[in-house]
Amino acid sequence: MHSVSISASASASAIASGGARSKAAAGRRPGEIRFCGLRGDALACGSLRASHAAAATRRAVLRAAASANGAAGSGDGFDYDLVIIGAGVGGHGAALHAVEEGLKTAIIEGDVVGGTCVNRGCVPSKALLAVSGRMRELHDEHHMKSLGLQVSSTGYDRQAVADHANNLASKIRSNLTNSMKAMGVDILTGFGKIVGKQKVRYGKVGFPEKEITAKNIIIATGSVPFVPKGIEIDGKTVFTSDHALKLESVPDWIAIVGSGYIGLEFSDVYTALGSEVTFVEALDQLMPGFDPAIAKLAQRVLINPRKIDYHTGVFASKITPAKDGKPVLIELIDAKTKEHKETLEVDAALIATGRAPFTNGLGLENINVVTQRGFIPVDERMQVTDADGNVVPNLFCIGDANGKLMLAHAASAQGISVVEQISGRDHILNHLSIPAACFTHPEISMVGLTEPQAREKADNEGFEVSVVKTSFKANTKALAENEGDGIAKMIYRPDTGEILGVHILGLHAADLIHEASNAIALGTRLQELKLAVHAHPTLSEVLDELFKAAKLQPKDGQEREPNHPPQPLLKVLSFITSLLSSPQRDRQP
Repeated sequence: MHSVSISASASASAIASGGARSKAAAGRRPGEIRFCGLRGDALACGSLRASHAAAATRRAVLRAAASANGAAGSGDGFDYDLVIIGAGVGGHGAALHAVEEGLKTAIIEGDVVGGTCVNRGCVPSKALLAVSGRMRELHDEHHMKSLGLQVSSTGYDRQAVADHANNLASKIRSNLTNSMKAMGVDILTGFGKIVGKQKVRYGKVGFPEKEITAKNIIIATGSVPFVPKGIEIDGKTVFTSDHALKLESVPDWIAIVGSGYIGLEFSDVYTALGSEVTFVEALDQLMPGFDPAIAKLAQRVLINPRKIDYHTGVFASKITPAKDGKPVLIELIDAKTKEHKETLEVDAALIATGRAPFTNGLGLENINVVTQRGFIPVDERMQVTDADGNVVPNLFCIGDANGKLMLAHAASAQGISVVEQISGRDHILNHLSIPAACFTHPEISMVGLTEPQAREKADNEGFEVSVVKTSFKANTKALAENEGDGIAKMIYRPDTGEILGVHILGLHAADLIHEASNAIALGTRLQELKLAVHAHPTLSEVLDELFKAAKLQPKDGQEREPNHPPQPLLKVLSFITSLLSSPQRDRQP
């Protein structure tokens, strides 16, 4: 089947010419009708010929953009249309989209392409988690026997595991570099600094710096591990996630300071490889950022059955690395009273207390910008604001450096949103539609608001909130895999059918969340989602059960018929019926 991809600008023109298009569509014979969806734009799709023409035009534009990017200027007196400081996932996504839009683009990288995600975060950690998942499954004798399998013995090669993570990071880094070069992005090596309006200076330490001008600048410098005061890092026995991903050792007993995403994932890796883990959490409960129902089940599934103990409501006020035959010493104080509670002696300590923005040395003082706790202030369009609250023209900041949502894919989405604006199409990213995932076994994923957040919002704005849950134990595919531990939870508005948040713990939760994420992004209501079809037996039916379980309030005193198709679909069906039933095929409906 052929389809037509309509850009934002094309969509705008489609709306403007809606009447002409409707008449043209009405005059077509049944065999000429092309449908690309069943929503409001179903009748706005072009014909097969238009599809080929659009594809050919887009390919021509891309080729022209790639070749033109090597030209001697942007055409407006600037060296570049866009300069991006930082070549992580956010900068990479922005650069590729900018070239697609025909912008002469350069990206400045002072370390290595790929940033934290590829080199010291998402990518190598998933390689380690893939290993821990296999080890955990092979070690679960009860699980294997339930499937009729027998495993005599299991083991692992620590260096081979570490090499797997390093090789994956290297491969992805190479792919990102090659993709930018192939598209014609100029990769400039050095540390970038803003020296004035639309001016950037870059260069390596000890070498002469170069200055370039850009019509627009994006800051995408990312973040680094945050290490609280009193903690001494030696990279061997007391370390951050940057060091842990190298897997230079597997300690018998490791303390993990912080029980968020990073801490949870590493607890999954270390316990699978044979370590005992102790969590040190400053707040009164583990996994404080998760929805309460998910955190409760996660503790039962991911913490209690494993070799993990924990201390909550305490700070690690001082951590001393192991030396001279002595263990790592961790002094714990009460988070509220600040009184000493006890001292832990462990083999190693992983500091997983979050990340801090990498924004020092960017020359922000040259444009009157003051960071807030290190984060660069931006508005809803990622435009940087100065100390007086005014927008700095032509300057944007995306990703961890602005602190809005410290996720790699959020940085990429923000970068693409900025390029849309630079290209003349106003775009505001809905951050509540951006999903997040924790790749433990089983996985945790979420999008939107937690239940407490939703109820607070409802109290402030005066609407009702409803919650539905479903269990993986009721899902045929999960039972076939003997992976019934898990739940899915949805928070929604019963009056409008709007999804406020979805939270999943279970098999492949990180993949399942995107249906809910896209529904929030597109504004799809539960009235429509209730009618969606999911293949059986699949894990996706967990979401299907959530949608169907939602109880919606009737509108205008009339209860909606359960199998009544949404209005866009009714229009399509009515149109087709009128064409097929009429003796005159070219009659307008």
